[in-house]
Amino acid sequence: MSATTANAEAEAGAGSQSKGRGQGRGRGARERVLAAAARLFAAQGINATGMEQIAEAAPVSKRTLYAHFRTKNDLVIAHLQGLSASGVTLETVLTREDVSPLERVLGLFDQPAPDAAPVRGCPFIDAAAEFPDPESAVHSYAREQKLRMVRLVTALVTELGCREPAALAEQLVTLADGAASRAMVLDEADYGRHARKAAEILLAHALSDAA
Repeated sequence: MSATTANAEAEAGAGSQSKGRGQGRGRGARERVLAAAARLFAAQGINATGMEQIAEAAPVSKRTLYAHFRTKNDLVIAHLQGLSASGVTLETVLTREDVSPLERVLGLFDQPAPDAAPVRGCPFIDAAAEFPDPESAVHSYAREQKLRMVRLVTALVTELGCREPAALAEQLVTLADGAASRAMVLDEADYGRHARKAAEILLAHALSDAA
C-alpha cells in the first residue's frame, strides 16, 4: 500500500540529514530543523509539535529557527515540499519512466517503504486534516498535491487509451487515498492489495470499452 511511514517521512522530509551536534549551529541549521520537524511531525502530529520543541531537537536556537522559517506554516510547507521531492509519497510512482503507464497507476496501491513502521497515511491528507481551513497556506498546498496526483493519473490512463479518463482517474485516486488512510488506521502496510484489485477491475473495464 502506498501509505507513507513515520520513518520514511522523517528521513525524506529532512532533505539532507544533520552532521551531528558537534557542528556549528549556523552550519546546516535549515536541514537540521527540517530533519527534526519531520521526525516530530511523523511521531506526534503537526499541531501537537511546537517550534520550541523543534528547535531543541534540531538543535538550534529559536533565533536561528525563525531566521530560516518565519512562521510555523512556512516550516510545515517546507516539510511537505521535502516530502514531495523525496520519493516516499503516493504520487512518486506516477512520474517514474522505468515502468509502463499501467504499472505506474497500479503502483499507487503498493507500500513505498514496506519495512518501516508504523504505517502512516498520506502526509498531504494528514496536513489538510490538521489545517482544516481551505484557505490556509498548508491546506492549499496539500490540495494542490492531490490535484496534481489526479492530473498525473489522468494523463496515464489517457495514454493507455481508457474511456472517460478524467472520471476514471478520480475513481482511482479515491481508491488510493482511501486505502492509504485505512492502512494507517489498521497499521497494515499491505492493505492496498484490496484497493489494487478494485483498480484492476476499473482499468480492465475502461480498456475493454475502448477496444
